[in-house]
Amino acid sequence: MPYPSPRALLAKYGLRAKKSWGQNFLGDEAILDSIAALAAAVPGERVVELGAGLGHLTARLLARGADVVAVERDRDMARVLRGELGGRVAVLEADAARVDYAGLAAASPGSPAPPRIAVVGNLPYHLTSPILFRLLDEAGSVSRAVFLVQREVAERLAASPGTKAWGLLSVLLQERAAVTVERIVPPGAFHPPPRVESAVVRIAFDPARARAAEPERFRRLVKAGFGQRRKTLANALAAARIAPPAEITRALAKAGIDGKRRGETLTVAEWAALEGALARPEGEGAGG
Repeated sequence: MPYPSPRALLAKYGLRAKKSWGQNFLGDEAILDSIAALAAAVPGERVVELGAGLGHLTARLLARGADVVAVERDRDMARVLRGELGGRVAVLEADAARVDYAGLAAASPGSPAPPRIAVVGNLPYHLTSPILFRLLDEAGSVSRAVFLVQREVAERLAASPGTKAWGLLSVLLQERAAVTVERIVPPGAFHPPPRVESAVVRIAFDPARARAAEPERFRRLVKAGFGQRRKTLANALAAARIAPPAEITRALAKAGIDGKRRGETLTVAEWAALEGALARPEGEGAGG
């Protein structure tokens, strides 16, 4: 039996989409199927769905044999999930921006060693950045993430160096993962329709891809470099007190980067080289 439409489910449970929560329910079957295929690649794999809502994607993930944990903060939506999917899905009533991915991966019945999970979700605009930063914090526990986000956000995450869209999250994600925009989703695919186009973005994490010596220091460095776009890189880093000016000059030279460039022109490899140069003064060995 096909899963009921968003309109039908809302009517059945006496609910309506909450605008303040950014609720726009995807009802297009072909798009839902394509997202489920990207997220649930292997039967039996644990998939954490953020903002499961009315359960349209959840049902398709289950149909593909995924072990689904549906994260949903809205109690009304959690009631729908339990009412429609029963014991087939574990419903976790929690904030999607504070999910313990490592804990969920470790608790997965068929998890590999080290355990890693897939993450998927239709993200509200106001929670996109917090969710992505949380994902980066626990990237070691995540194999891939497939998110439905505003089109402009997806294009920013998958952007290339030197473009207007290239920014902090572009660098941080691409240092750890391959980021691709899989498809554009029109407003009419949702109920109610949003005012902007959306896109499906796939983030495939690869431990071998990571280049930063220290992820938290790398994040502080890149944030400082993008914090004042009108300033040269050397001035922006000095203003953020990343290191004394002389140390910044030395590190830029060691990394082969002109300090007069601006942060948005640096590639991921250049950011990593600069972080490594700042971490290890001239003449200091790898062991310190």
